[in-house]
Amino acid sequence: MAVMERLEFRLLTDGSSDAVLIHPITWILQQHFRFAINGTWADLRRLPNPPKDLRGRIEAALDFYPCDVLFIHRDAEGESLEGRVAEIEDAVVGLSDPQVPVVPVRMQEAWFLIDEPALRCAAGNPRSGVSLTMPAIDTLEQIPDPKRMLYDLLLKASELTGRKRKKFNPGRQVRRLGELIEDYSPLRRLTAFRHAENETLTTLRDCLDAVPTIDRRRKQ
Repeated sequence: MAVMERLEFRLLTDGSSDAVLIHPITWILQQHFRFAINGTWADLRRLPNPPKDLRGRIEAALDFYPCDVLFIHRDAEGESLEGRVAEIEDAVVGLSDPQVPVVPVRMQEAWFLIDEPALRCAAGNPRSGVSLTMPAIDTLEQIPDPKRMLYDLLLKASELTGRKRKKFNPGRQVRRLGELIEDYSPLRRLTAFRHAENETLTTLRDCLDAVPTIDRRRKQ
């Protein structure tokens, strides 16, 4: 087994708001490996002509954001988990760089509806006494619009009124929520999260077994 001191991963997402998935991915890695972990979002918006197709986006991410492992996010959004994973697998055919598909069922926001105290803190009102109806973990993959539910809960927890309520930015608070959640283990009850964790372990263990150290392919 190879010994390494640091893992650099990149996350390629459907949109900028999905970059918050760095936090559950980091949590997964921390549960199974002892080396230092650093993850960043592969922001393709900085490119003069960002590619639109999935294969082109993956190649651009690997080119401009060299890493040990690339996590590739797609929301299911009506497609099956298996269908989205197959789409990613088809897009990476012939690429030697390690990749892991991350496919939350429906939308990634469902993965952040698991921690009421953290949600209240993210809303800027940790001592809020307002009643919040948090969904049961087992129902997260059946919520029609988890993004709307999460935004509504954050706004309600904030207890803001008037002008401050109008200025409330739930997208920003979701990013904060991702940082505040310390334990993502409840998500192991979800098929999509278990798949992401299993794929992460398989990919990393194969890499560690295959070479003395992972080639980070850093650009000098």
